[in-house]
Amino acid sequence: MQNIGVIGIGNMGSGLAKNLIKNGYQVHGHDLLPERMTEFEQLGGVPEANAAGVARHCDAVFVMVMNGDQAKAVIFGDGGEDAGVVSGLQSGAAIILTATIHAIEAVEISEALQGTGISLIDTPVSGGRPGAHGGTLTLMASAPDDVMQQWDPVLKAVSGTIHHVGKEAGVGQTVKGCLQSLIGSIFSATFEASVLAARAGVDADALYNVFSTSAAGCGITNAALGHVIDRNFQDTGSHISTMYKDLTISMDLARKHGVPLFTAATAMQLFQAGITRYPDGDNQTVAKITEEIVGAQLTRTGKG
Repeated sequence: MQNIGVIGIGNMGSGLAKNLIKNGYQVHGHDLLPERMTEFEQLGGVPEANAAGVARHCDAVFVMVMNGDQAKAVIFGDGGEDAGVVSGLQSGAAIILTATIHAIEAVEISEALQGTGISLIDTPVSGGRPGAHGGTLTLMASAPDDVMQQWDPVLKAVSGTIHHVGKEAGVGQTVKGCLQSLIGSIFSATFEASVLAARAGVDADALYNVFSTSAAGCGITNAALGHVIDRNFQDTGSHISTMYKDLTISMDLARKHGVPLFTAATAMQLFQAGITRYPDGDNQTVAKITEEIVGAQLTRTGKG
């Protein structure tokens, strides 16, 4: 039985752990929040005191943290008692970077791993909490062919679709940055459309039924509109801080390459307003910004 590690056992990491355990792996994990460690142990995982402790037992370690600084800290150590993942992994092991960070940060991590014998798979994911827990995530993986082949069973244990988008670190993050510019725009357009419908007197169920069965219907549109009309703004597994952070990455990527992102820039500003006004909310709290300006909100009248 292979031992696999998961660093960061939140909405996404707990789903990774759940599906790795389901597929027969012994999973060691670490998170800074005690309640997450307790839930992880109840899933059948083995809690470890720090990232180095996870790595000492494992052949590969998933890193599912919030940003690049956190990723570097858990991989290389933070200068304290935890020496990081690299101190525990053996040559031939792999770090599977599923966190969404800046492409340059993934490149820097890869360069720092040179000479260690440890492979890096740069593979941000898409699918949110439902995808993580359902084992249906889409992976945007970048690593050499032999590395992808070696760890293919582990990647398949947590995903529904694996796209091998490149061979060098940073390519996966670049693809994710492009994807998030689109996803953020879809979110924002959906939220604005819901307020337009509310002000115009459209029935919420009617709007949802039309949107979800039209060419505009997709998982993002349907879930976003559903949460708005059901007035679900917290604890839905899509905290606004994640999408906000991802949009900043998309905009930085665009600036680096000299590409104007008019629609994504508007989405970025709407998410800026949302996280400023509702820092503890989920993505759909962005709808409240326009609702408050207009004085109208769309509410489901029945569970049709």
